Amino acid sequence: MSITALVAPQLPLLRRYARALSGSQTSGDSYVLAMLEALVADPSVLDRSVEPRLAIYKLFSRIWNSMPLNGRAEAIGEVTPAERHIEAITPLPRQAFLLTAVEGFDSLQAADILAVTPAEVSMLIDVAGREIGAQVSSTVLVIEDEPIIAMDLEALVAGLGHRVVGNARTHTEAVAMAKAERPGLVLADIRLADGSSGLAAVNEILETFEVPVIFITAYPESLLTGQRPEPTFLIAKPFREDTVKAVVSQALFFGDSATLRQRRTA
Repeated sequence: MSITALVAPQLPLLRRYARALSGSQTSGDSYVLAMLEALVADPSVLDRSVEPRLAIYKLFSRIWNSMPLNGRAEAIGEVTPAERHIEAITPLPRQAFLLTAVEGFDSLQAADILAVTPAEVSMLIDVAGREIGAQVSSTVLVIEDEPIIAMDLEALVAGLGHRVVGNARTHTEAVAMAKAERPGLVLADIRLADGSSGLAAVNEILETFEVPVIFITAYPESLLTGQRPEPTFLIAKPFREDTVKAVVSQALFFGDSATLRQRRTA
């Protein structure tokens, strides 16, 4: 199988992972590009003894850990909340946390990707949880039209020590609640009860104030198009509890660099 055939199917989720690590689409995509450039220069750097997704993440982690964090973003003068606070969360624990809780790798696979032992992965995940939890505490607006899912999300968020300020089921409710409460985080579905768009609601909210946004949707392909802008934080339904917890912590850590802003059209 060609390198292109092996790599191309892995890129959408790898780009999501890279954005979550770096806190911005620009920085994350820069690291993915660096990995692709290394692969073109020397195809033998890809481990063909393991399944393609694992091989791509192994190579990406080698690139990520060999380069200064967000180096390319700094070079063009981009300053994000992540760059101001990144030293508070050590890089290797954050990678282990994301690989297992968000990307769905088991501890053995994460150990292989990071070139550490499974016991070390467990330790890194514990460290990440403590470090991230110590950094964030906020108010949260849930935009979700299915009552049971909304209740599950509220319970998960409250269990992390955050306060839910409301649950909106429509575009109109979402915008009104956001303007009244000014939450520190928004969890948003894409398709809402009255047929309106959670994406449109989020972009109207972002015209008023900056807030990190996590999209939780059964239609992730509608957002992972490879075209800008894209969300930094995206969870597919049905979701896992540990995935939501991990991404909530990451989104709050990275702050307003995690938001998605649509270009306004005439």
